[in-house]
Amino acid sequence: MTIKEVSKKYGISTDTLRYYERIGLFPRVRRTESGIRDFDEEACEWVEFIKCMRDCGVQIAPLAEYVALFFEDGTEQQRLDILKEQRTRLFRQRDDLDATIKRLDAKIQYYENVIDKK
Repeated sequence: MTIKEVSKKYGISTDTLRYYERIGLFPRVRRTESGIRDFDEEACEWVEFIKCMRDCGVQIAPLAEYVALFFEDGTEQQRLDILKEQRTRLFRQRDDLDATIKRLDAKIQYYENVIDKK
């Protein structure tokens, strides 16, 4: 797949895909003889993984570290630690969101009560 096709399929701009490749968020993509990126199935799986993680708010630095470790033997524990740390961070974010939603619900209920009394 070309970078344009991958961009469309995953909803990521071509500039972002180039940036992600440049900083090592996914392995270098094979290129055709004319220099055009040719995303194979493995490269697309990396793009999908990175998109999922970024959509959830996982930061670039831990993702880049994870990807670098992925290609090193004997780094399973470090990779597991990165993933667990990110999951813990996401749980904290979810708790914060839940608290915010609860507060908003209370405000909404207050205003609905005020309006109903008119």
